[in-house]
Amino acid sequence: MPYFLNSKVIYKVASLKMNSTNDPVPEETSKPSGSGRTLALTVCSAAIGGTFQYGYNISIINAPTSYIQGFINDTYVERWGTSLDIPQVTLVWTLIVSAFSLGGLLGALLAGPMAVHFGRKKSLLLNNSFLFVGAGLVLTCELAKSFEMIILARLLVGMNSGVSMNIQPMYFGESAPKHLRGAVAFSSAVFTAFGIFLGQVVGLTELLGTEPLWPYLLASNALPGLIQLFTLPWFPESPRYLLIDRGDREACVRALGRLRGGEAPVLEMEEMLQEQQQQQSTTLNSGSAAAKTPWSLFKDRDLRSQLRTVMAASSAMMLCGNDSIYFYASYIFLEAGIPPEKIQYVTIGTGASELTASILSNLLIERVGRRYLLVGGYSLMSCWTVVFTVALTLQSHGVAGMPYLSMACVFAYILSFGLGPAGVTGILPAEIFDQAARPAAYMVAGSLMWISLFLVGMLFPFIVSSLGNFCFLPFLAVCLVSAVFLGLTLPETKGKSLAEITAEFGRKNEMRKERQVNEPIVDHYQLGAASSFTTLTQDPSPSHKNGD
Repeated sequence: MPYFLNSKVIYKVASLKMNSTNDPVPEETSKPSGSGRTLALTVCSAAIGGTFQYGYNISIINAPTSYIQGFINDTYVERWGTSLDIPQVTLVWTLIVSAFSLGGLLGALLAGPMAVHFGRKKSLLLNNSFLFVGAGLVLTCELAKSFEMIILARLLVGMNSGVSMNIQPMYFGESAPKHLRGAVAFSSAVFTAFGIFLGQVVGLTELLGTEPLWPYLLASNALPGLIQLFTLPWFPESPRYLLIDRGDREACVRALGRLRGGEAPVLEMEEMLQEQQQQQSTTLNSGSAAAKTPWSLFKDRDLRSQLRTVMAASSAMMLCGNDSIYFYASYIFLEAGIPPEKIQYVTIGTGASELTASILSNLLIERVGRRYLLVGGYSLMSCWTVVFTVALTLQSHGVAGMPYLSMACVFAYILSFGLGPAGVTGILPAEIFDQAARPAAYMVAGSLMWISLFLVGMLFPFIVSSLGNFCFLPFLAVCLVSAVFLGLTLPETKGKSLAEITAEFGRKNEMRKERQVNEPIVDHYQLGAASSFTTLTQDPSPSHKNGD
């Protein structure tokens, strides 16, 4: 049966290539009929042990903060007979928190080679090993009387998150049809927000947020990993990886047919075959390996604009201050008059806000487009940062009602982040890089994300102490610069093939080169500036001018 299916699809592709270019291609071939149940279940199975873990693990560490700090001090007393000072306990706690970011960086660097050598699906399955070892360390740290085991556990959990944050969007982007690519890839952000929300719920004092149960709270991340381990093997590998990286056309056709709920679509198969031929010819001409490394990506002039855009978007996602808003939320809620024992319940609202925004954005992304959601999200965040700074300043002067305005800004800022930057950023490398460059692009993007998260986590307390009520002004600058830069450099990728997106970047590059070449001509021939040759030959159409 597989050979017959493969022959049938290849025959259709060959027939399609022989048709005249003037003949319209039937629309139904690009959007096959059939159930998308397999694709939906694949997304859930991959995400529950993937980006869900990132959100869940940055959330569950907040509830047991005081308990872990007490455990650190008690352990030190048993070892050395003396207690630690508060700054020393804070330093060890900072190491525990920072170990997650360091592990994420290591995981991001591992993700590229893992995705190439093991494939997308198998890499996600192997990635659970970091999680299970970390859970074992947390469960036994009290018995071993070692807080160092918590540091190592958080490092391993961070590695798990670093791998999944890179490979899962890649897996989704390569498995989804073009008209659903954005919505499917954006589901990574939905599961991240769901992980944050669920981590806040599980961390309530009525559940696992108590002193006797905090090791079980930190080890509870093993349960989603087990769910993925038992479910994901039943679903197909990325069709593009099977065809382009492994050269297994039979497996590609079977996987594509399962993901589309029937027969492998002809046009989608043809597009992948063309990309495979193009990559093979490029590899033969250059004499280099098929999969690019980060270093070769930096040296490739043709991909410099794409790489610059992804680097800016990935850095801005963590430097925009959304995680710092979560840190500031408890103080804002306390100042708004909410009783301290009730703050944990109100804080759940922040996670629910991001989850709501990500679900809404998932529904809008194929209608509004990536570019507008990304630029619009950063623009709204810039506005809320200004309002937030004004509210904090007036609040310090005792102006009535300002704590409530500050609380509203917290929710609005998180909603704006979830609406665009939280999900669109992870889609970009999958959409604007080809199969050979995609793993390396995710390595670069993921590394910058984790480095930026580490820097914000380390520097934000010092920013608060030095700037006070103006501590969010640096994030305002990040949001403004990101909105302007991405608005100028990022073309819309909604519903476009890789060739079309590459052509858009090429058009922008050509326009930039033309401006650079024309500058000395204008300087030397000012009299002809009004009707220069370049002005007469330049395409005046808006699409050429804007590159959109």
